[in-house]
Amino acid sequence: MVIIRNIEKSEFDFLTDMFYESIHILENKQNKEELINSPHLKKYHEGWGRDGDAALIALNTNNEAVGAVWYRLFDELNQGYGYVDSQTHELGIAVAEEVRGTGIGTLLMKKIIHQAICEGYKSISLSVDPENSNAVHIYKKLGFLDYGMSGTSITMVYRVKE
Repeated sequence: MVIIRNIEKSEFDFLTDMFYESIHILENKQNKEELINSPHLKKYHEGWGRDGDAALIALNTNNEAVGAVWYRLFDELNQGYGYVDSQTHELGIAVAEEVRGTGIGTLLMKKIIHQAICEGYKSISLSVDPENSNAVHIYKKLGFLDYGMSGTSITMVYRVKE
């Protein structure tokens, strides 16, 4: 059993841990502080809590945080890797290594998509390494479609059906 709820300010450190985990680098990954504060990545967490930011946390039966999903809006002048347009939130997700493959990530994705729809958003995007085939498969199963490439990553978009 897992509980999914809105993240609290006191859990921001866990959110930054999950942000670091979400960066798919298989070899020679920089340490957390250097990597997440690099110029091209700090935009994803800097000033967290602004309008349009949302994050959910997954807790196991021992009330331990085991995953998180989040989204944030970017604009033309400050684009993220999964940028589609200034009305499309860019999503990120990570789950702790010990619970991968248990469905927690899919549950987090379904909850954040539902939340975005309830908040009136028409689309959500993400960026994924094409070599992360498990993630690509799950995103497609949830209704995300290929949108384009950004560097070596696939940008995918989920659009609310009218």
